Amino acid sequence: MIRRPPRSTPSNSSAASDVYKRQDKYGLEKGSEKAFPRGIFCGGWVGYFSYELGRYIEKLPVTTTDDIKMPLIRLCFYDKVICYDHIEKSFWLIVLELPEDIDKPQEKLASLEELLAKSKTVSVRQLYPGDFDNIDFSQVHCNMNRDQYLSSVEKIKRYIYDGDVYQVNFSQRFECDYKERSIDLFHWENHYNPSPYAAYIDCGGFQIVSASPEMFIAITDGVISTKPIKGTRPRRNEREQENIRNFDELVRSEKEQAELNMIIDLERNDLVRICKYGTRKVVQRRTIESYPTVFHAVATVAGELREEVGFCDVLRAMFPGGSITGAPKISSMEIIDETEPTERGVYTGSIGFISIDGNVCLNIAIRTIIITGGKAFAQVGGGIVADSLPQAELDETITKARALLAGINSVQCIGCNIKEIRKSKRKRHFVKGRRK
Repeated sequence: MIRRPPRSTPSNSSAASDVYKRQDKYGLEKGSEKAFPRGIFCGGWVGYFSYELGRYIEKLPVTTTDDIKMPLIRLCFYDKVICYDHIEKSFWLIVLELPEDIDKPQEKLASLEELLAKSKTVSVRQLYPGDFDNIDFSQVHCNMNRDQYLSSVEKIKRYIYDGDVYQVNFSQRFECDYKERSIDLFHWENHYNPSPYAAYIDCGGFQIVSASPEMFIAITDGVISTKPIKGTRPRRNEREQENIRNFDELVRSEKEQAELNMIIDLERNDLVRICKYGTRKVVQRRTIESYPTVFHAVATVAGELREEVGFCDVLRAMFPGGSITGAPKISSMEIIDETEPTERGVYTGSIGFISIDGNVCLNIAIRTIIITGGKAFAQVGGGIVADSLPQAELDETITKARALLAGINSVQCIGCNIKEIRKSKRKRHFVKGRRK
C-alpha cells in the first residue's frame, strides 16, 4: 500500500516509484511462461491506482477535497493464484517459488486445492433485479447540486470555445447509506450487470466493487492495447423498441463519433512514446457493444512495446486513460480539478493485475462503487464537447447512476425484507403458542 506524499509536494518523482523498484525483485525463470495460457495472470501484483496518481506524473493543481481518504495506490503481491477460464470452464492453480519461501510449492498447491474444496460449500445469497426507474434521489447525496453541475458544463464549454481543450470528461459523485455486505453487491453486479473488466477488492477499511466495461491497457507478449469508450445510451431488456432507437441513435451520433475520434488520436499519441516505430494501429474502429444496462461506442488501439520499455514507462506515458480525462489530456485534467469539488480516488483510475511475466491487464475504473464507513460512493461522468447540451449531459450521468444505485438499493432492500420476514414468523409462532 502506498500512501500519498504531502499535498504540497507533487512532483515527477512519482508516488509509484516503490512499485517500479519492487517489480525488478522478482521474475520468472526463462521458459516458465510457456506453461501457461497466453495472457493469464501467473502471480504478481493485484490492486489499484487512483486517478490522482496523475498529479505525480505531471505537474497539476491540487484544489479538490480528499474526503474519502483512500491510499493513492494499493497493490498486493500474490504467489498463490486460482485462475478460472470462463470459456474452457477450467481452473488453473498457480504458485510461485520464491527465494525466501518457507512453504514448498507442493504445500502452496495443497492450500489452493483446500480452498477449492471449501468453495463447494459456499452459497451465494439470493439476489433480485434492481428497479432502475424508481430511484429515490432524495435519499442520495451528490457532491454538487443541479445548478453547480450545469454551470460547470457551461464553464467547460467556454474553455473549449477559447481553444484550451477539445473535450473534457466531467463527473459527479453520488453517496448513500450502505449497511449490507459489500461482496453481495459484487455478486449482484456480476449477475445483473456482468462486465469484462469487473473487480472486487476488500481492503479491510474499505471495499471496491467495479463493474467496468472498459479496458485501460492490456500487455501480452510485448503488445500493448487500449480500448477507449466514448458514447453511451441506456438499454433495458424489456424495452425492445426503445433499445433499437437508442442503439441507432448512438450509431448515427456525429457528436459521439467526434468524441471517440479525439480519444483515438490521444491514445495513439500516448503510445508513440513507448511503442516501436510503425507498429501503432487502430485495430478496431468505432463499434457498438451491448451491455445489460447500456450501449457503448468503443475502439481498440494497439502497438508493440520497445524492448527497453518497462511498466513504469507505460504508466508515465498512458496514465490516466484519455477517455476519462479529455483532450489534450493535461489541460483537461487541470479543468477537472477546477470544476469537480472532490478527489476521484479510484474512480477513473485503474484496477487490475501486473503479472510477474510482464503481462498486464488494467481496467478504467468506471461503474465502480467505493464502500466505506457505512456509505457507498458511486461516481459517473461524460465527455463535454463544444455542442454539448448541459441538461442532456446531466441526464446521461443520471442514467449511468441509476444502474449503480439500483444494485445498491436491491441488495439493501432484500436484506430488510429478509429481516421483516423473520420477525413476522417469530410473531406468528408466539401467537400460536398463546392460543394453545
